[in-house]
Amino acid sequence: MYPVQGSKVPAYDKAATMFSPDGRLYQVEYASKIVEQGSTGIGIIYADGVVLVADKNVQSKLVIPESIEKIFKIDGNIAVVSAGLVGDARRLVGIARKQAQDNKMVYSEDIQIEVMAKEIAETKQAFTQYGGLRPFGVAFIIGGVDEKGAKIFETEPSGALAEYKAVAVGRNRDKAMEVLEKEFKEGLTLTDALTIAYKAIEKSLPEKEKLSLARLEFALIDKKGFRRLTEKELKQAFK
Repeated sequence: MYPVQGSKVPAYDKAATMFSPDGRLYQVEYASKIVEQGSTGIGIIYADGVVLVADKNVQSKLVIPESIEKIFKIDGNIAVVSAGLVGDARRLVGIARKQAQDNKMVYSEDIQIEVMAKEIAETKQAFTQYGGLRPFGVAFIIGGVDEKGAKIFETEPSGALAEYKAVAVGRNRDKAMEVLEKEFKEGLTLTDALTIAYKAIEKSLPEKEKLSLARLEFALIDKKGFRRLTEKELKQAFK
């Protein structure tokens, strides 16, 4: 039960560092609620790498779709899909990019996907542990390819981290995950992975809302690195 304003019950939701008597961090839970309102993002491992798809959910015809970024390149071999507060996502992306550059300066190689995922998760966790800070209201799908192969991780506002073969974040995540769990197979082609991602995002939308390729952002990461898919490639995949 949440604290009632004006009651004599201690306001355990006032600080991110304060546990409630039943062991909950309300500020972290509030941050997770913001993520649940964010547009859907999908990550899928396919035969040659990782596919990342994000719903930009453009609300106005006056908005230039290209100005809305949901997929962020971190390094040549790694990128993230965000769901939640875009400002928080950009701040975390900036931190992650610096960590990738530092790794390259010290070790003369691209940062490993798992190492980057853990760095992002640790940054998120730190913002739940110290006074005067608030949790990041964003979830990430972190995907990439390194010497260990294609990898996908999901991080939550709490700093929780898990590795997946296919995963969704954002609005109606459970519905999107149902599609991924039903249709994912090892060794998917790029076309199959894109089709499954499209179906998963379509499933997550409200009943009266329609999906189109124009509102989606597509990217992939393979051994050649990160790149965004062109309109020509998308038309060929969804013909």
